[in-house]
Amino acid sequence: MQTVIKTEGLSKTYTNTAVPVHALKDISLEFKEGEFTAIVGPSGSGKTTFLNVIGGLDKPTKGKVVIDDVDIATMKESQLFDFRLRHIGFVFQAYNLIPVLTAIENVSFIMLLQKKPKKEMEARAREMLEQVGLSDKLHERPSRLSGGQQQRVAVARALASKPDFVLADEPTANLDTKSAFNLLDIMARLNKEENITLIFSTHDQRVIDRARRVITLVDGAVDKDEHIDKD
Repeated sequence: MQTVIKTEGLSKTYTNTAVPVHALKDISLEFKEGEFTAIVGPSGSGKTTFLNVIGGLDKPTKGKVVIDDVDIATMKESQLFDFRLRHIGFVFQAYNLIPVLTAIENVSFIMLLQKKPKKEMEARAREMLEQVGLSDKLHERPSRLSGGQQQRVAVARALASKPDFVLADEPTANLDTKSAFNLLDIMARLNKEENITLIFSTHDQRVIDRARRVITLVDGAVDKDEHIDKD
């Protein structure tokens, strides 16, 4: 399988505190195409920082993040914006939908920034909303959707532009049990059917049970890296 992300000696230290905080310590990992990985660990272990750094939302203090043979840690912010747009999908705990846009407009937004043709953009947005079970909610704004439905729109948006991989930061944290299971069913199916690479940071055992690889961080370092046979 092709490697989609590789980190080498990845470290992140925050120095704008009374005492320096070593959030990540010398992390070297590879993620293959089609993996479904859960990044786990106690609060403060570095899960969100790790996702932010490999997603180009934060810069490492040292080390490399190699995606598509490019070390994104060396990129300028303007280059990173374009790179994220074309290679990385994000699903956030707080959904981060645009309130004034409908579901189909929210899903189309990344493709609009990518300057995709209008017909292609609308067709893909409809397809993805259908995939997540929201074909009857195309023209509803986020305020008219439940939390679970909003998170499914966020998943459709993350996948619509066909990114190399999707980063999901605690995506089930604000969902009730039924909505969380629905979301995980959808993402597990898309992972399997479309070979989409998924990397979750999570405390949620429901997510961990679906993952085929579980990486445990403790105090910013990799404590365990377990591959789980689901067949």
